Amino acid sequence: MSEVSIYWLQQVLNALQLSSIYALIALGYSMVYGILTMINFAHGDVFMVGAFLCFLAATLLDLPFVPTLLLTMTGAALLGVLIERLAYKPLRNAPRVSAIITALGVGLFLENLTLAFYPYPQNVPTLIEN
Repeated sequence: MSEVSIYWLQQVLNALQLSSIYALIALGYSMVYGILTMINFAHGDVFMVGAFLCFLAATLLDLPFVPTLLLTMTGAALLGVLIERLAYKPLRNAPRVSAIITALGVGLFLENLTLAFYPYPQNVPTLIEN
């Protein structure tokens, strides 16, 4: 294959990967709204915490791919359950604006907590060395 066709193939794979992440987040938003009739603004931040869990499992614990994936999924799911139990469940009968403000607050809390531990960009290790 020529260098140009490899470049285009890589860009198509990049687009598929990014669009599948967007689809996952959109699916999560629609499922949460369909079940709870509440928009969870912290949804993307749970994805971010999952990415950092993946980074920590791959670098500090030096785990292979499958255990890293399982640990990341379990950690993000537990975080989602914890957020629902602590922040959203007490507001079931409260006005909708209270739940929306709480969702924004949880999102800001997760973002700033992550920034407190990792204030600069991190790279997940790959199998291919440059």
